[in-house]
Amino acid sequence: MKPRLDEYTDLDSPLHRWEPRAKLVSLMVLIFAFSFLRDLRLLPVMLAASGFLYFVSRLPLSFLLSRLRLPGFFLLVVAVLLPLCSGTTVLFEIGPLTVWKEGCLDLLLIGAKFVSILTAGIVLFGTTPLLTAVKAMRALGLPAILAEMTLLSYRYLYEIGGDLRCLERAMRLRGFRGRSLGSLSTLASLSGTILVRSYEQAEGVYKAMVLRGYGQEASFREEFQVRPQDLAGLLAVFLAAAGFVAAEICLQ
Repeated sequence: MKPRLDEYTDLDSPLHRWEPRAKLVSLMVLIFAFSFLRDLRLLPVMLAASGFLYFVSRLPLSFLLSRLRLPGFFLLVVAVLLPLCSGTTVLFEIGPLTVWKEGCLDLLLIGAKFVSILTAGIVLFGTTPLLTAVKAMRALGLPAILAEMTLLSYRYLYEIGGDLRCLERAMRLRGFRGRSLGSLSTLASLSGTILVRSYEQAEGVYKAMVLRGYGQEASFREEFQVRPQDLAGLLAVFLAAAGFVAAEICLQ
């Protein structure tokens, strides 16, 4: 099963060429600035900024939509419940249901933040290979154990997913349909098999890593070279984030 997060990291764009440490710090600061906003008048500017960021990255729109689809289900639940359950001012009524103005405004705020923050995150990890991003985090001070756990988790989640698909296909070929309560024991056995296989695979990988010298400290700072354009991008994003925060404070 092939990892899909690095699918477009080989494209050529200013964000792909941006030094990974500067990109990581800049976009994380911008994400925190987006999360700070609460004034509805700033939402169009926030959406425009995230849209411009994605446009500059040259990532295809289908990549963004596919990444937003799964978390979008949680937003859909909020979109159904929030206007009906939160607020004091009646906007309109549909039979026994009352739609509240404050709930609709909160939904608008949550939706805009959701799209903007996820778009910035997708740009960050869609233009940087995960290995390079983790090396940049290590160069910025991330503990080695967390970096290694991140890489191994990302890599072997796909392996476990591939094993699960093979087992599910084998069960279907043997007539399993999973439409009755009696199938719960079979599904429990499937889960146990996946856990045992994962443990055995993790043990084998660890032994192989030890034989290859795992445990030695490595420094990645010398792998990255900061150029003037990288610092210019860092400063531009910092100024944009500071502008969002200052505008929020002034409007409040």
